[in-house]
Amino acid sequence: MQEDYPSREEERGLISKFEELLKNKGFHFFDIEEYETIINYYLERLQFGKGLKACNMALEQYPFGIEVIVLKSQCLVGKEKYDEALKVIEEAENLHPNDIELKTIKGNIFSILGEFEKAVQILLSTVDDAEDKSEVFYNIGLTYQTNGKYDVAVDYYKKAIETNINHESALYELAYCLDVTGKLEDSVAYYKEFIDRDPYSAYAWYNLGIVYNKLEKFNEAVKAYDFALVIDDTFSSAWFNLGNSYMNLKKYAEALEAYKNTLSNEGPSAEVYCCIGAAYEKMEQYEYGIKYYRKSSKIDQFYEDAWYGIGCCLSSQEKYYEAIHFLNKALKLDPENANYWVAIATAEYNIDNVVSAIEAYQEAVILEPINTEVWLDWSFIHYEQGEMLKAIELMERALEEVPDDAELQYRMVVYQISAGHYREAFTYLENALILDFEKHEVLFEFFPKLETQKALFKIIDQYRDKD
Repeated sequence: MQEDYPSREEERGLISKFEELLKNKGFHFFDIEEYETIINYYLERLQFGKGLKACNMALEQYPFGIEVIVLKSQCLVGKEKYDEALKVIEEAENLHPNDIELKTIKGNIFSILGEFEKAVQILLSTVDDAEDKSEVFYNIGLTYQTNGKYDVAVDYYKKAIETNINHESALYELAYCLDVTGKLEDSVAYYKEFIDRDPYSAYAWYNLGIVYNKLEKFNEAVKAYDFALVIDDTFSSAWFNLGNSYMNLKKYAEALEAYKNTLSNEGPSAEVYCCIGAAYEKMEQYEYGIKYYRKSSKIDQFYEDAWYGIGCCLSSQEKYYEAIHFLNKALKLDPENANYWVAIATAEYNIDNVVSAIEAYQEAVILEPINTEVWLDWSFIHYEQGEMLKAIELMERALEEVPDDAELQYRMVVYQISAGHYREAFTYLENALILDFEKHEVLFEFFPKLETQKALFKIIDQYRDKD
């Protein structure tokens, strides 16, 4: 990864020159590889308009540059100008009638347009001449997946993998389609076949780990990734996914070690730095967490999870004013993330900005109405303010969204008792006990008085005897 730093500097220099050229409407000669670097830079950042300008300038100097033509079609697709993209490809096909990449892009455009049969026919016509048949099968699989034909997509993803076991995208999409069709559990045997065929294939073990991870069998996933790493201890993706499995197992020190091994084998990236920050945050080492979240944001200022992580660490240190600043940066990048709204609500409430906290919770429930924690936290504000009727009203709304949630039912009991509505409280208590008897202990956190606890015990014991 470190060898890429000089090229990044060169890339920045090229972009600066190009943007200066656009600004001043001047002329500068770039060779075709430089144009490709500039166009790819804009494509990666979804700046299709600038990418298209670079393509047009490149084609003035290099009218037969096939790579630039391909990139131009991608820019046009990005701008949703599909007819123009097709026209560009078809004109290029007149000059390069047997070019597989042109046919592949053409097939993908038809797939986007919903003309799936035409897309599949075009892609199938490239199989015999394709240097990498696995990529053709993968694209056909994507076409069927887009059309909602997951079973057929599975067949083509399997063909892609059988042709190239290292086709990471095909393996990922295969796991997704198997998950959608409810066949992921049955597919473990399929993945194990690859291991039986080649037990020293790090990639075969790695992919078995991915399946276990999707099945939430994190201990088995860890074992599979470990086997992959015994075979190849430089396998950065295996280290990274091992870290994710350890995070799910709440083994944060092990996750941290795995992420750091990813870093040493792959080099720095916003995602890995962010994951290291998350591991430190879970270990309550907030200063280290902030340090790595900042490293992540320096690599990619648009990586919203890094700003969110900094905000969460600062909130955990009770530095709420600072936290809100960083949480708002995350929210600006992804305003439809309910977690960001909840984090802001919590921070606002802790600095007594009750109105702002309530507004943030309102946004959160619009985005995730079945998130019970949001309803519980929002209603608790009204409870603490002594506004029992408002708290009850929120619980009624919450139970419309998630009627069978025991925690919501128990919280409603708390609010009804606090409002003096004992008959209603008993009805909700009965419902809650049916849903999850063991959770009744949460009630006693709200009623420390012994006489209230005794009355609740009496009702609960009656229910226990009846049950």
